[in-house]
Amino acid sequence: MNMPYLKIGTAVLLLFTLLLPFSSHAKADISLSVSARSAILIDGQSGRVLFGKDEHEKRRIASITKIMTAVLAIESGKMKDTVKVSKRAIQAEGSSIYLKEGQKVSLEDLTYGLMLRSGNDAAVAIAEHVGGSLEGFIFMMNQKAAELGMENTNFQNPHGLDDHKNHYSSAYDMAILTKYAMKHKQYQKIAGTTFYKAKTMEGYWKNKNKLLTGLYEYSTGGKTGYTKLAKRTLVSTAAKGDAQLIAVTINAPDDWKDHISMFEYAFDHYKTYMLAEKGRLASLKGTFYEKKAFIKRDVDYFLNEDEKKLVKIETEMLTPEKKWKKNAEAIPDVVGKMTILLDGQVIEQLPIFYENKRNRMPQKSFQEMFKSVFQTSIGGSSWSI
Repeated sequence: MNMPYLKIGTAVLLLFTLLLPFSSHAKADISLSVSARSAILIDGQSGRVLFGKDEHEKRRIASITKIMTAVLAIESGKMKDTVKVSKRAIQAEGSSIYLKEGQKVSLEDLTYGLMLRSGNDAAVAIAEHVGGSLEGFIFMMNQKAAELGMENTNFQNPHGLDDHKNHYSSAYDMAILTKYAMKHKQYQKIAGTTFYKAKTMEGYWKNKNKLLTGLYEYSTGGKTGYTKLAKRTLVSTAAKGDAQLIAVTINAPDDWKDHISMFEYAFDHYKTYMLAEKGRLASLKGTFYEKKAFIKRDVDYFLNEDEKKLVKIETEMLTPEKKWKKNAEAIPDVVGKMTILLDGQVIEQLPIFYENKRNRMPQKSFQEMFKSVFQTSIGGSSWSI
């Protein structure tokens, strides 16, 4: 049954705080010059696009393909498995970790070899083990891409070699994939490892990502790539303070400089603010929902100084029914929704809960209570029905 809503216009409270993930599609307006034919910079937590250049264009992507291969290896839950290397795997051209036919290597070692040394032989060995066959794994890659909304992507192999005409992605899609990959602690660890000594084979590998191995102090990982047709491709991540960023370039003659320039601009001009704080909603004081309505998580966002005044929060609540005063069990678990807008564009929506036996108001940790000391209000609040 549809129920009438009360609508509340509420000024936003801003806090300097730690980032927490949520979805967002409000594009920033950064003016940068990069060498890449396609490039993108996003906030690694919210997914907000901070800079883009032909970011939706379908292009060959070379070895940044291996990010998807690593993700599927990790999600398989088989990282401790022993993989028997096939003849097909050792026949893979290009960069290699020098596997031998019949050799037995852990999937974990193969994944490190895949990401640090860009082993094409490792990519095929991983694909055959995780997917049951190379073809089965490619199906898995495209299925995952569809799940993640990678609309301009089609995988034809697990390594990115130019052996298929229709193997492509876009800078935007690779940023989406990397944001997803970074949710996995094991992926973070592997992609951010500078040196690795293999446990089940001979191999002591240095990461090919020069940003990570010394060129950029805030680098946290990524994946390099190159083929004759794709040219230089690069995905990299960086963190400074509360900010976590993801950059992608495709066909970029000066990719290291491109990534540093994008990261530095964002770090210099943007900060993380809390737009909504988990727990009781102070804006509902004096209403039926006072002290009982709450949201379950903080909402944080990467903003520049000029954008703070463009943030608005709209809160819509179910109109209370008379029977609710006598029968609290009749009150729905979800009694409203909060919509957060930046310059009129929705950047987040989340449910508002009513406290009962099934839904308890979240308790703040000492660290979270400490953050509230820095809370800054930029306006009052008002009601409208």
